[in-house]
Amino acid sequence: GDDSVRTAYCFDLDGTLTRQELLPLIASSVGLEDEIEVLTQATIDGFLPFDKSFKLRVRLLRDANLEWIHSALRQQVELDPHIQAFISARPRQCFVVTGNLDLWVEPVLERLGVRSFTSRARMRDGRLEGVEEILHKGDAVTSLRGEFERIVAVGEGMNDVPMFEAADLRVAYGGVHVPNRVLTGLSDFVVHEGEALCRLLNML
Repeated sequence: GDDSVRTAYCFDLDGTLTRQELLPLIASSVGLEDEIEVLTQATIDGFLPFDKSFKLRVRLLRDANLEWIHSALRQQVELDPHIQAFISARPRQCFVVTGNLDLWVEPVLERLGVRSFTSRARMRDGRLEGVEEILHKGDAVTSLRGEFERIVAVGEGMNDVPMFEAADLRVAYGGVHVPNRVLTGLSDFVVHEGEALCRLLNML
């Protein structure tokens, strides 16, 4: 059979597939950039566990207008064209694995058009109440084991560590940020450009 079809590619979303972090963009819609920035930085630096920090950030942002968020994400979020082309050419082998909230990132996921694993929003009366379930990225990778023989993970942040631990090949991607140190330590490859990333993925 075709070898390539036995490989799954799992991509982080924020700062890997997108050239922007999505939460600060959402925060700016309600004037909470500073608060979100503090929490995000504390999480990146490892002072706050992702789960707690994410629930806090969602609580801060839950009243942000969803239509506004979606139109902002449609207009302002750029995807790396090389990576987007790579994904479009293999829609059944590529997956988005994001801790971000299904409700918020919907327009970005629509543009990518592949299966995704996300955190899930808790709704009440059509409004965002909080987080129903935070995605554990390792579980997402493990759930693909039945379908694929080999799983390649691509990411850049501390919350990609479980995804890297569960994958067969790990690529730290520094297209937007310097990849997290712990993650780089776990990775088989480190690349800093969309084009280089796709060349590498094609060779693996």
